Amino acid sequence: MKRLNDYRMRLMFVGVVAAILLGGESAKADYVFGEPTNLGPTVNSSYDDGSLSISADGLALYVGSTRPGGYGGRDLWMTTRETIDDDWGRPANLGPTVNSSFREVGPDISSDGLTLYFYYSDRPGGYGGTDIWVTTRPTKDDPWGEPVNLGPTINSSYDDHGSNISDDGLELFFNSLRPGGYGQSDVWMTRRQTKDDPWEEPINLGPTINSSNREVSPDISADGLALFFRSDRPGGYGGQDLWMATRPTTDEPWGEPVNLGPKVNSLTNRDGGPALSEDGFTLYLTSDRPGGSGERDLWQTPIIPVVDLDGDGIVDAADMCIMVEHWGEGYSLCDIGPMPWGDGIVDVQDLTVLAGNLFQEIDDPTLIAHWTLDEAQGVIAYDSAADRDGILIGGPVWQPDGGMVGGALQFDGMDDYVGTDPVLNPADPEISSGFSVIAWIQGGAPGQVVLSQADGASWLCADSTEGCLMTELTNSGRSSVGPMLSQANITDGEWHRIGFVWDGSYRHLYVDGAEVARDATPLSSLEDASGGLYFGVGSTLAPGTYFSGLIDDMRIYNRVVAP
Repeated sequence: MKRLNDYRMRLMFVGVVAAILLGGESAKADYVFGEPTNLGPTVNSSYDDGSLSISADGLALYVGSTRPGGYGGRDLWMTTRETIDDDWGRPANLGPTVNSSFREVGPDISSDGLTLYFYYSDRPGGYGGTDIWVTTRPTKDDPWGEPVNLGPTINSSYDDHGSNISDDGLELFFNSLRPGGYGQSDVWMTRRQTKDDPWEEPINLGPTINSSNREVSPDISADGLALFFRSDRPGGYGGQDLWMATRPTTDEPWGEPVNLGPKVNSLTNRDGGPALSEDGFTLYLTSDRPGGSGERDLWQTPIIPVVDLDGDGIVDAADMCIMVEHWGEGYSLCDIGPMPWGDGIVDVQDLTVLAGNLFQEIDDPTLIAHWTLDEAQGVIAYDSAADRDGILIGGPVWQPDGGMVGGALQFDGMDDYVGTDPVLNPADPEISSGFSVIAWIQGGAPGQVVLSQADGASWLCADSTEGCLMTELTNSGRSSVGPMLSQANITDGEWHRIGFVWDGSYRHLYVDGAEVARDATPLSSLEDASGGLYFGVGSTLAPGTYFSGLIDDMRIYNRVVAP
C-alpha cells in the first residue's frame, strides 16, 4: 500500500516533468518480434510478390509482383484499406505510365505519399544494369507522372537498387554493386539539403553495416534510429535473412547489426522486404516460407515493446512506479516509446505506451519458463510458458490456497525438491543480453537454497550465517569473482519476492522490488552450465541446502526485469 501511495504522489509530477526537455544517456529499449502472419490470398497471388512499401498512414501498400494483368515482366501494384483495422483490398496495377514493358519492382513511397521510388527497371534511359527511378504526383488524388531516372550521381554503370527514402525526404538509402564497397552488394546513402536540391555524392555506410557478403533492401525507421536490411552474412537462419542496426541519435554511428531471429527469419532461402510501419510497431516482409500462396508472399510481424517491467504478468501501478523512478534517465527497461526501441530517455512517450497497457495481463514471449505452482495434487509442477514441467521428489505438499499468487508448494527442509529439464545455460551467447529469475518465498533458513542448476551453482539461496539473499552464480576464468551476498534477510517468515538478474555485464539481486546487491565492476560472462533446475535444494542435493517453507510463482525471463 505504501508503494502505491508513493506512486500516486509521484505520478502527480509526471505531467509537469514530461513537459520539460530532459537529458539522459542513450539506451536500447526492450522489445520482441512477434510471429509473422501472411497477408492472405486477397493481397498475395500464386506468383512472386517479392517487394513492398507501406504508406505513412498505413492505408496503402505498394507491391512489386509478377502476377498476371501487368505490362511487363514485373509491375508495381497497390492495395488499400479504409482503416488500419480493415482488411486489405485486391491490388490494382499502377498503370502504363509507371509500369512499362520492362521490369518495375521495389516500390518505396515517401511519407507524404507524393513520391514513389522504384528500381530494377531496365527501361531505356538508364545508366547501368538496374537503376533507381522516381515518379511524382501533385496530390494523392492525382495520377502518377512519367517516371524519371535519378541520374548519374545516384545511378552508376553497376546495379543500383533497393532505394528507401527517409521520413523527411532528405536521405536516400540504397544498395549498389559500385566500387568502393566491402562485399558483393553494399548499403549506401545520399543526402540533399532540401527536397528541391540535387542529391549529393553517395557514401558507403561502412564496415559495421556492410560485410563481405550481400546487404540489400535497406529500410530506415521514421525516427531514423533503426535500419532494417536483408543480408546473407553469417549468423542467419536461411539463405537471406532480415537484420537490424540501431543508433542512439541520428548524429551517431550505427551499432552492430543483429539478426531478427528465427521467428521473423525462416529456414527458406528468401526472407526479404523489409518495410516498417510509420509508428515502428509492424514490420512487413516478403518470404517463400511455408504457408504462403505463391513463390513469395507478403507477411507482417508485430514489434512488441516489453511493458511488464517487473515481470509479474500484469501491467499495473508497480510498473508505473518503476518508470517514474527512472524518469529522465536513459534506462533501457523503461525506454519503450515512441518507437519500440525507445529514444534514449524515459519520458512521456514511454508513459503513454505503458498507460495503453495498464491493467492488462501480458502474454510475454520473453517469459521462457513459468511454474505457477498452483496445482492441487499430483507429482508434476507444470511449466505454463514451455514444456519444462517439474517432477516433485520427496513429497513436497501442494497448498492450493496458501500462496502469494494463487497456490504454492510446501517444502519440508529434509528431502523435498522439484527437478526440471534444462532451461538455459548462463554462459550461452544467445542470452548474453540478460536473463532474470523471480520467485515468491516464505520461510527457509540460513544455508538453504530456493533455486539451483544441477551441474552448476545455486541461483537463489540464503547465506549460511544470517539468511540473507545471495547467489552463487559467478563468472569463469582467471578474473573470476565469488558469490554475491546481500544484506536483505529472506528467512524471517514473511513473504518475499526475490530475484536474480543478469544484464549481460552485472549481476543484480532484488528483494521486494528493491535492488539489494549489484556487482561493482562488469563481468565478461557467467559460468557455463547446461543442467536442469532444482527448486528447493542445492545443485549437489547436499544436506542443509533443502528448503523449509513455501515457494510460489517461479518465473524465468530471457531479458532484464526489475522485480
